[in-house]
Amino acid sequence: MGVSTASLLEKINDILDNEMVVAYTVDGLPLTKAMYNDRLLIAEQQLQSGNFTSQEDLEKEIENW
Repeated sequence: MGVSTASLLEKINDILDNEMVVAYTVDGLPLTKAMYNDRLLIAEQQLQSGNFTSQEDLEKEIENW
């Protein structure tokens, strides 16, 4: 029963991407590497589409709290 090096590396990579927790949300929810990367892609898309709040706008908003 031999296990190829490539097969073993694929299994390890799958565990790292889909099971191992690499970060947590601000609410304390665990994120796998795949989930973290998905969130990064969404954030990049939001930035590119102009869907963000500038520091100046945030400071103005804070004044109304």
